[in-house]
Amino acid sequence: MNKTKKIWLDGKLVDWEKAKIHLLTHALHYGSGVFEGVRCYQTDKGPAIFRLDEHLERLFNSAKYLEMKVPFSQKELKKAVLQTIRANKINECYIRPIAFYGYGKMGLDPQGAPVSVGIALWPWGKYLAKESIAVKISKFIRLHPQSVPAEAKVCGYYVNSIFATLDVKKQGFDEALLLDYQGFIAEGPGENIFLVKNKILYTPSLLNILSGITRDSIIKIAKDLKIKVKEKKIKPRELKIADEAFFTGTAVEVCPITKIDKTLINKGKIGGITLKLKEVFERIIRGKEKKYLKWLTFVK
Repeated sequence: MNKTKKIWLDGKLVDWEKAKIHLLTHALHYGSGVFEGVRCYQTDKGPAIFRLDEHLERLFNSAKYLEMKVPFSQKELKKAVLQTIRANKINECYIRPIAFYGYGKMGLDPQGAPVSVGIALWPWGKYLAKESIAVKISKFIRLHPQSVPAEAKVCGYYVNSIFATLDVKKQGFDEALLLDYQGFIAEGPGENIFLVKNKILYTPSLLNILSGITRDSIIKIAKDLKIKVKEKKIKPRELKIADEAFFTGTAVEVCPITKIDKTLINKGKIGGITLKLKEVFERIIRGKEKKYLKWLTFVK
């Protein structure tokens, strides 16, 4: 991966190579950590972070589910993100804040283990770099909402995503799509999903999925563009007869889907509403839409 010079770890900037943890770190064994994926973009006014406050708020909310007391405030972590970007003299990057139970205790009760917090960042292009992608509905389902709280972004959850990703990649697809325990469309391994039918934008309800920040952004943008948006339970067959489909997420941004299993969406072409939303989103993250400047935190 592309390295940068400094990582912020437990209140200090350390060299990339020295940002290390102990082998018996609790989160390494049990997944007892929470994290965020955030992006910083180059704009005419310098680098700007997209919806940083919302990402940090979700980080702290996720930590509450693990009864984790983060040893820094949200305000302190916001300053630390800005500090880390400046220290690395970088204009565009992917940012990974993470809080986790560290070394000092083993066993499934993390209470008493120290909590560590880190912020790493590095240059990273779009996660799915193709113009459009082919998606396979996975044999693995999304975690049951009575097994884990869907609204938390917990490290351990992503083993579910790894299984789904490995399964579909070996079948020649670009990305997986997971159903929920009722057989409805849930989300990708690290993305939310949208479809367009008869010029109406649909996305799964927030029952069994992560409340994505890019998802929320696209819903607000669509409404501003007078595109009708409906959140509902979506059956796989509804997705396969959609006029358009796309993923959203910090890593993928807005990623058109033109194939689901063996079915072509819109004859394999990217749809007009998808292109419009993608275009406006890309203008927003570059600071070119005055109305949405409140979503940007300028590094300066």
